[in-house]
Amino acid sequence: MIYLLVGLGLWFSAHMLARLAPGLRRDIDSAIGQKASKGIISIVLLAALFLIVTGYRGADYVAVYTPLPGVGHLNNLLMLIALFTFGIGRAGGRLSARIRHPMLWGVFIWGVAHLLVNGDLASIVMFGALGLWGPVQMYLINQHEGPWERPMPGNALQDWKLALIVLFAFFVIAGIHWLLGHSPFLGTYT
Repeated sequence: MIYLLVGLGLWFSAHMLARLAPGLRRDIDSAIGQKASKGIISIVLLAALFLIVTGYRGADYVAVYTPLPGVGHLNNLLMLIALFTFGIGRAGGRLSARIRHPMLWGVFIWGVAHLLVNGDLASIVMFGALGLWGPVQMYLINQHEGPWERPMPGNALQDWKLALIVLFAFFVIAGIHWLLGHSPFLGTYT
């Protein structure tokens, strides 16, 4: 579990540095250059992901609650919504002018979806922490940037393309879960 906690700490620190310590971030950028600074932060984030995954997979199973029967289907629906929401900002369609922070909303929905089907301590720590990170990050960004200036809506065709990409990504992710020994289509988990 220690790797999971260290990984989450690195994840939060790297993402929130510019918001919580803007002077320090500017000093780092000035000392080594913005490109090098972004490179270091990217390496820290990759290390964080590695530690999170390693810590989660290696954590002892400690049951905290039992997921409700049939809730796996709700998880799958929420995962489709999370993936779609996550991609809205990059798609540049009509919806990109309607949702501020779509990637962070996607992470929040992803966290909630996984808490519905995982009742063990490591899952609560990982999915709960990353799920909460989304709204906290949104709050910090909003405080820093102020009111949102909506972008011009793009072409609705981009939203439909995103929907197709999301369906493909969903089945790839489901296949990875299946290869790891977790069928995402059971509906009920014990």
